[in-house]
Amino acid sequence: MNTKKRIYIAGCGGMLGEAFHKVFGAGYDLKCTDKDVNAAWLTFLDFRDFGAYRADVLAFKPDYLFHLGAHTSLEYCEENYEDAYATNTLSVENATHIANELGIPLLYISTAGIFDGAKETYDDWDLPNPLGHYARSKYMGERFVAENCRQHLVCRAGWMMGGGPSKDKKFIQKLMSQIKSGKKELFIVDDKLGTPTYTVDFARNVQLLIDSRHWGIYNMVCAGATGRFEVAAQLVELLGKNHEIKITPVSSDYFAKEYFAARPASERLVSTKLKLRNLYVMRDWKVCLDEYLRDYYQGYL
Repeated sequence: MNTKKRIYIAGCGGMLGEAFHKVFGAGYDLKCTDKDVNAAWLTFLDFRDFGAYRADVLAFKPDYLFHLGAHTSLEYCEENYEDAYATNTLSVENATHIANELGIPLLYISTAGIFDGAKETYDDWDLPNPLGHYARSKYMGERFVAENCRQHLVCRAGWMMGGGPSKDKKFIQKLMSQIKSGKKELFIVDDKLGTPTYTVDFARNVQLLIDSRHWGIYNMVCAGATGRFEVAAQLVELLGKNHEIKITPVSSDYFAKEYFAARPASERLVSTKLKLRNLYVMRDWKVCLDEYLRDYYQGYL
């Protein structure tokens, strides 16, 4: 008799979904869905379609509903704000209604980007003040879950890294692509602060909260506050290329045309609640970056 708990994971086709499939796959029965079916373990679902979302989840009869997917490009969200809210906010309302109907806990992934950057660091109780449509759409999703879902877990991530070359659309893969193309000089902003978040560690910390039934809102980021420039320097050093690749600091204005959406000067989160509950298992970002490169980028360059 199968006694494994069942988890329905919506929006599982990205870098975070890959880690959740890896971490939760051994101990749970999973149904992983996404609009982009890019792996054998995925089936199609557009979670913006409430009827289809509800029917698929109810048919699987899960013990937990994980809602992972979102539009994460700030520029896309600024230029397509209606789609941003349909995907990042209304779909989360769908998930909340479904979880409440089934009487099961809902996991929602929020972001450090909901803060305005006026402070250097933010703990779990600081009040968000989103700057643009991406941040606002994510925060409205967070608020709806917190205010309406009877059993909810909201985990705020920082600068994501994970998934490898095929799924990482964020900072690390952008740097790796430049290095692979032969770039000998990287122009990196030195006026943006944050906390990297390794998807594998993130999924493991979520599992600890799920298994111990600690619901609520949590900052969940790797240890060690840093900035874009420091992350790039550490990456180049780990690759053993610090003597052949120059890292040139620039202000955000250097990329103003390409990255025109408002970004907070600081997205540094501190995982205070997790630490107070002795439930913090995220490692230092430098350790995670080293493991990430070894596990996902062997033979890439």
